[in-house]
Amino acid sequence: MFRRTSQPAVAVTTRRTAKDLRLGETGTICCLEDPEMALKLLEMGCIPGVKVRLSGRAPLGDPLMLVLGDQEYTLSVRASEAATIMLKE
Repeated sequence: MFRRTSQPAVAVTTRRTAKDLRLGETGTICCLEDPEMALKLLEMGCIPGVKVRLSGRAPLGDPLMLVLGDQEYTLSVRASEAATIMLKE
């Protein structure tokens, strides 16, 4: 027998990161999740509000090639670093 519950379904929302981008897809940087890595990423141009586009992936998926901003600045980062770059929804 199946029982119906009176509790509504809870929607689980996950935050997107630069690692989640598909090839050619763009997003806007919201914030940086890891405080220890944040300074390094900020110095490399990963500033909140900047658009980021995934332009390539290594054959095994690591590293990722990101294009930042309108100046077509290309940055290569590890997948673990890209996972700390949070994107706006």
